[in-house]
Amino acid sequence: MAEHTSSSITIEAAPAEVMGVIADFDRYPEWTGEVKEAEVLAKDDRGRAEQVRLLLDAGAIKDDHTLAYTWTGESEVSWSLVKSQMLRALDGSYRLAALGNGARTEVTYQLTVDVKIPMLGMIKRKAEKVIIDRALAGLKKRVESGPADHLAGPADAAGSADEAKKL
Repeated sequence: MAEHTSSSITIEAAPAEVMGVIADFDRYPEWTGEVKEAEVLAKDDRGRAEQVRLLLDAGAIKDDHTLAYTWTGESEVSWSLVKSQMLRALDGSYRLAALGNGARTEVTYQLTVDVKIPMLGMIKRKAEKVIIDRALAGLKKRVESGPADHLAGPADAAGSADEAKKL
């Protein structure tokens, strides 16, 4: 079994609101530093993305790839790599758990990355950690900012790219 990296964060919002932001792929470039473009290629009968093309720039990992998504109930989404220029594998998931009275959500992000070029496992894990930490921080900021403030400024994207380039 491949090694993976996992981390969790608590977001001050209900799970449905958090999943709504996660499922809105068209807006990923607005709040994630690493995703430069996102295009939903196919949807399921509930209107949820089944395949998404993403243009990713995470410092050491730059790629144009397609992911297949699987939705489990209202609290989990996982993905796996369909095609890529640079990656051999990109498997991950978001798992949401309601906390307290349901007004807060614990989000756990798990990720496994494998590149086609030789790369030390330690460097791959560091890349996974940077991607996860940035995604969770961006998700938290996006959800907690409310519907009126959903645009990340250029400094957010630049900071994310600068952090990823430290790999």
